[in-house]
Amino acid sequence: MATMFRYPVFPHLQDPCDPGLSLSAGRSVMAEPDYMDEDCDELIKPKKLINPVKSSRNHQDLHRELLMNQKRGLAPQNKPELQKVLEKRKRDQVLKQQKEEQEAHKKRSDLEIELMKRQQKLEQLELEQQKIEEEQENTPEFVKMKSNLRRTKQETDGEERTT
Repeated sequence: MATMFRYPVFPHLQDPCDPGLSLSAGRSVMAEPDYMDEDCDELIKPKKLINPVKSSRNHQDLHRELLMNQKRGLAPQNKPELQKVLEKRKRDQVLKQQKEEQEAHKKRSDLEIELMKRQQKLEQLELEQQKIEEEQENTPEFVKMKSNLRRTKQETDGEERTT
């Protein structure tokens, strides 16, 4: 029986670091983890796979930015990406519109400035006329009748004096 353990019965159960020795009866059939085979240089150890997401430049920049924000105490916003993009577009559009308005104000000629002044004066006159009409509509009826009587009386007095 001693000879039975000396030679390997199953060649695939041999120790990879020492091919001359077979597995003893006390050793388990399960594979041992890689980190226990540090002394065996003949084995090819697997390399850790490179994660393409983590190696990308965008991911590294984002990770760096998140770390900086965490150090500063700024919490990331919990908005969906679509909402962030739409808000950014809206901000850009408002800024662009403000720039265009500023350029338009800078490029006005003397004629345009004069026309703008006249337009403002006309608008003011229209507003004053509307106020007067509203006041007349809001006045009581007896005041209107009294003013009509005065006008007719003045007209008749003017005709009598001329004749």
